Amino acid sequence: MRRPIKHNPDRRDERVQKVCEVAAGLFNKQGYLETNMEEIAAAAKLSKGGIYHYFSSKDEILFSILDNYLSAVLDGLEDELNALKDSSSKIKFLVARHIRFFVRYPSEAKALLHDAHCLPAKYRQTIRDKERRYFKIVADLLSTFFGAKSGISGSQTTVMTFLLFGMCNWIYSWYQANGPVAPDELSEIIWTVFLAGAQKYSKRKN
Repeated sequence: MRRPIKHNPDRRDERVQKVCEVAAGLFNKQGYLETNMEEIAAAAKLSKGGIYHYFSSKDEILFSILDNYLSAVLDGLEDELNALKDSSSKIKFLVARHIRFFVRYPSEAKALLHDAHCLPAKYRQTIRDKERRYFKIVADLLSTFFGAKSGISGSQTTVMTFLLFGMCNWIYSWYQANGPVAPDELSEIIWTVFLAGAQKYSKRKN
C-alpha cells in the first residue's frame, strides 16, 4: 500500500492529498501538458470550480507533487547516512532507499524527471534547489568513498554521480515491481555493478 506523501498539511489535508495523488497518476498516464484541470477535478471527485478552492492552477499542483516528493526523499537522509559506518554501506543504503521511493511513488518520480521543466520560474527554483541538495549529498558520499588519494577529480566524481542517478532513475521506463526481480534485489544489482565498476576505475587512476 502506498504511504501518502504529505502535501501542504495546513491546506485541508485529505482533499489536497487526493488531488495531488490523482493528478500525479494522470500526468504519468497521459502527460502533464495533455492533462487539464477539469480532468483532475473529475478524478478527484470535485466540481470544475471546486478544485480551485485547493489549487489555483495546474502548475501549483505539479509544484506541490514535486516539492513534497523531494522533501520526503531528503527528510532524515543525512542522519540515516551518518548512522552508518563506512561509505560503501552508505552507498548501498542510498541506492536501496532511492529505489524504494521510486517503487512507492512511481508517478511522482516520473513527474520529477519529465515535467519539472514545465514549472514557471517561481516554482522551478525551489525544485532545483532540492535536487541540487540531493545531488550534493550523493556526490560528497562518492568523494568520500573514492578518497583523497584515489586520483579521482571533482569533475570525474560528478560524472560518477550522474551515472549512479541514471542507473536508479530510469528504471521507471522498464521495471515492474511485481515482476520476477524484487525491489531489494534490483537495488543489490545496481549497487553491486556500480561499486565494482567504480572501484575498478579508481584503481586504474592510482
